[in-house]
Amino acid sequence: MAFGITREELRRWKVEIESGKIAFLTHYWLDDRFPGCKTVTKVGCNDIEKLIKWGEKYELKPEWIHIRNDGYSHFDLLGDKQMEILEKEGLNDHIW
Repeated sequence: MAFGITREELRRWKVEIESGKIAFLTHYWLDDRFPGCKTVTKVGCNDIEKLIKWGEKYELKPEWIHIRNDGYSHFDLLGDKQMEILEKEGLNDHIW
């Protein structure tokens, strides 16, 4: 279950993706499959090759991309890997 983001934050994430940027969206999220994880960061781009290249920097596998027909394909970052990447990307405002 996702919560803790505004429509404006979601709209901005989609606009960045549509413009070919690597876009980050962090929100609260609860899923019994991932105990201890309370947030997820979605890292998306409409240019899949660019997203794959970005993911290689962090040892993210292309098969981990959630390919979406609506163009908002993304990696889901959780746990320690999420924190590591957000810190390296300088996105401290995404760390809660």
